[in-house]
This record gives sequence, C-alpha cells and structure tokens, in this order.
Amino acid sequence: MDLDIYQVDSFTSEAFKGNPAGVCITNNGLSDSLMLSIAEEMAVSETAFLSLSDMTLKWFTPKAEVKLCGHGTLAVAHVLKERGQVSTHDTVNFETLSGTLTALVNESTIELDFPSPILEFDISPCQVLLDNLGIEACKIVTFGSFDSKVFIEIDSEETLLSVQPNFEAMKQTKGRGVLVTTRSNSNELDFVSRYFAPWVGVNEDPVTGSAHCALTVYWSGKLGKLKLQGYQASERGGYVATELLSNGRTKLIGSAVTVIKGTLQVPVV
Repeated sequence: MDLDIYQVDSFTSEAFKGNPAGVCITNNGLSDSLMLSIAEEMAVSETAFLSLSDMTLKWFTPKAEVKLCGHGTLAVAHVLKERGQVSTHDTVNFETLSGTLTALVNESTIELDFPSPILEFDISPCQVLLDNLGIEACKIVTFGSFDSKVFIEIDSEETLLSVQPNFEAMKQTKGRGVLVTTRSNSNELDFVSRYFAPWVGVNEDPVTGSAHCALTVYWSGKLGKLKLQGYQASERGGYVATELLSNGRTKLIGSAVTVIKGTLQVPVV
C-alpha cells in the first residue's frame, strides 16, 4: 500500500526552522498500530493523520497518541491548501480527541481555533523535577499545571536559555510534559518558552502549539492584553502569534513550509 507522506516545518516561514511535523492524508482512517508505526518511522515530534471521509484528525509521537497538537494541525491545513483541497479564506473543521478544531486558511498564515486549558497553581514545586531540569527553586516565579503537564514561570530569559534538563533522569519519574516560560527581553515579544516531554519521546519540542494555549491564558491575564507574540526558544526556534478569544478559546496564528513530499510504501499484511 502506497501512502502520500509530507514533512512540514510549522510556525516558521523558513525551511529547517520551526517544528517539523509528518502529515499523512488518506481517504479513510488507518489503524492506530499503523499510525504509530508510521510516526516511529517519520521520527519527528508528531505525525498528523487526516481521514478525509469524516475529517478525523489524529496525532502520534513516535511513542504515543496525543490529544492535541498545534503544529501538526497547522501542517495538515497547509498541505490541504498546497494540494488544492482548500483555498485562501476557507475554513476547515477537524474532528479530534479535543473536540472540533477549526483552521482558517489565509494567504500566508493559518489561524487555528483551539480550546483553552485550565491552569492550576495550588500545587507545590516538585524538588526532584526541578533537580532534573536544573532549575533552582529561587528562580521560580510560579509553579502549576495544565492538562496533566507542569507549568513553570521562571525569573528571566537568561535562566530559561540556560536550562539543561537531564532527560534520562526525567524519564525515570512520572510525567507528561513540562512548559517553562518567562517574560521576553524583546519589545517585539511578550513571552518566551521551552517545552520538554521525554516521557512521550520528545526531549525538547521545537515549537509547541498546544502549549501556547496555556501560555496565552497565563500571559494574557498577567500582562492584561488579549493579543500576544510568543517565541519558543528551542534550537530550531519558532514564533506563534496568539489571541485569547471572547469565548474563552485560543487563536494560534502561524505559517508553514513543506520540506519533503514522497510516497510511503507500507507492506500489506
């Protein structure tokens, strides 16, 4: 069985920047085991799978299925536009484990309408996690959680950039993901962040769309503004424009570039 396969760099207008996502679009859905095998083969943080018959969208890391993926959704909408299946100004609805997600296709960007998570800050910092991240307790401004992930604001961009996690040690403890953020030094940005998820096979994610939903909720409240500009300070780096919508959901805005198009030859068993 031959499948069309793509690799797309999301949340960037330059190849080899942003967050690479695999994209596989089929008329009908694939089995979970096959999608996981394809995600393992693609070996990027997430591969997105779209079934055109019912517009069901799923995302898999090389290790597990995830409930929400911003850069994978952006990549799918981008590929649909390149294939001529959607046009500028079209709105696409995807059915996902996180409900219906909407993508508005613009000339050079795509706007994603995503759910906003609930942030909880009534928990104490976990010293073992901080030790594994290499973050001193005195550097922490806020420690909380969202969607079973940890949310940490630290004191400065310099501290954020200097974080060097022990990923092997992190994997020996229970966890799902860790989002670390701080206010940006740049007048053109509101916040910067990094995201670590070694538990699902992604040590440091280049640009995490779903994390920017949490970041939008947090920084909108802290800075008193609805429209924000964020930068994820991974090695590849990527920019995400966001907006906290009046209905409580979050808009993510970004661009994407296709870097690989090909045919995946899947053995029929």
